[in-house]
Amino acid sequence: MRLPSSFVLCLGLSLALPAAEAVDLNTLKSVTGAVSGATASKPGSSASGLSNSDMTGGLKDALAVGAERAIKGLGKAGGFLNDKSVRIPLPGPLQKADGALRMLGQGKLVDEFETTLNKAAEQAVPKAAPIVGKAIREMSIADAKAMLNGPDDAATRYFKSKTSGALSSAFLPIVKSTTDSAGVTSAFKKLVSKAGPAADQLGGSADVDKYITEKTLDGLFLKLAAEEKSIRQNPAARSTDLLKKVFGGK
Repeated sequence: MRLPSSFVLCLGLSLALPAAEAVDLNTLKSVTGAVSGATASKPGSSASGLSNSDMTGGLKDALAVGAERAIKGLGKAGGFLNDKSVRIPLPGPLQKADGALRMLGQGKLVDEFETTLNKAAEQAVPKAAPIVGKAIREMSIADAKAMLNGPDDAATRYFKSKTSGALSSAFLPIVKSTTDSAGVTSAFKKLVSKAGPAADQLGGSADVDKYITEKTLDGLFLKLAAEEKSIRQNPAARSTDLLKKVFGGK
């Protein structure tokens, strides 16, 4: 696909971005605190020998601790951009134009474009905290049993099934605002509009804000799964007494 020269010019628009939004993790911390205070009052028992409150509380702790680490890590400056495992590349077929643009001496502008994609994700991901907190509070005993006996990412799968829609809705406006302020969305739309029928080759990548939102979700779930696996397998990652009690015998 031949890129119009206007793409290069549009990429030269101001790309100044605000600092990444502070991560408000009070919701997650309050969930963890409530779990710790509630475990002594509901003694029921589970098949694993743990009380139902300990079992449920342990999984809630795992989600809260893992989510706090994941969101905080991704929401800092460079959280996406400097981490190869979650860094967001140019959308779809545009990656094929990367080499050609660099040969034309436009490598700096291509890098700025990609940087803005990642900064948009860093701006959006802190919005996950209250949504995660709600999913944690709503976890049932049955959910906890399934997660405790499930694979290393069982809790992350629960999180993904319960929060994906809400997270997308929360992330998209932040992504759009960030890319609009940087000029990226307007540049990309000009590219698409001038491409005519050839724009169909971009498929879902034509909507750059949706693309960034989906990649932000992918990065969050990837990091959350890694945190959960660490808590399950690495004793040093169990930062609360309840986590040590629940996962210590696994």
